[in-house]
Amino acid sequence: MTVRDFDDNDWPGVWRIIRDVVTAQETFPYDPHMTEPQARAMWIESPPGLTVVAAEHGRVLGTAKMGPNRPGPGAHVSTASFMVAPDARGRGIGTALCTFALTWARTHGYAAMQFNAVVESNHAAVHLYRNQGFDVLATVPRAFTHPTLGRVGLHLMYQEF
Repeated sequence: MTVRDFDDNDWPGVWRIIRDVVTAQETFPYDPHMTEPQARAMWIESPPGLTVVAAEHGRVLGTAKMGPNRPGPGAHVSTASFMVAPDARGRGIGTALCTFALTWARTHGYAAMQFNAVVESNHAAVHLYRNQGFDVLATVPRAFTHPTLGRVGLHLMYQEF
């Protein structure tokens, strides 16, 4: 498995992942009725940001996007988002994407990375991010409606470089 820059030919695989993750409504606060053009406009970053894929044998297994968390005076803090195909989870793809994003952010001179809305019941992601050096700074209670758990919190997670 390799992590590499997104190429337009990767879009069908990336769209499948986004569609599956978003319609499950378990881990991302995105509209489950998002159209393919809306998803592409939201996920594919322009410089200074970057979108990448984790691929193996020509199949997109995961994807990430990264860039400044906010423009202007907040642009020294980066952010990133990660999605992994449901049938590819548990293989270290999320860890590889997160490691790539952290290295990218440090290399590009960012002072920190911030995740704005990590669903607290997404235990795999929270565990991964903690292992990568992130701290939970705060949790907004009941800010995310999970399809089976009801309203759960959203973590603000942060790592200073």
